[in-house]
Amino acid sequence: MLELAILGFLYDTSLHGYDLRRRIAALAGHIRPIADGTLYPAIKRLEKAGLLARETRPGQAAAPRHMLTLTEQGTAELRERLRRPVEQDITDEGRWFVLLAFLRHLRNPAEEAAVLRRRLAFLTEPSSYFYEDGRPLRAEDFDDPYRRGMLSIARATSAAELAWLHETLAVLEPPPQ
Repeated sequence: MLELAILGFLYDTSLHGYDLRRRIAALAGHIRPIADGTLYPAIKRLEKAGLLARETRPGQAAAPRHMLTLTEQGTAELRERLRRPVEQDITDEGRWFVLLAFLRHLRNPAEEAAVLRRRLAFLTEPSSYFYEDGRPLRAEDFDDPYRRGMLSIARATSAAELAWLHETLAVLEPPPQ
């Protein structure tokens, strides 16, 4: 998720580490805070792999800034990760949102639709936070208002996402005329 976010934000524009960290933190939210001890080693790995380039530019009112730029190889890597996300990128909501934030960079409606179809398939499988004898439990199965609430919220969120997926897929895959 972190490397995908780095590549995705740098696709849009060159950034220095502090700005990149702020953007990633905003995208990841409070659930997955990004520490400098995580971000900067990831940047170094991507730079060593030739996916990023570092350039020193004069600071506006301070010391020189080290700006990070995506290389051609980095753009190719970003598109490959978007085109063929690992299963956890499809099934984990936080990782899915990072993937979704940059999916437009594929610039290929058929490839974008293929990724959305994987998410659609995942969401249409019966699932729950709670199971009994291998059967997913529904909100209606609980007297506990908190578990019922969890499952009701999850159902509403899934319904909204399913509606959006169907709407977006209809645009990406119009019926033949």
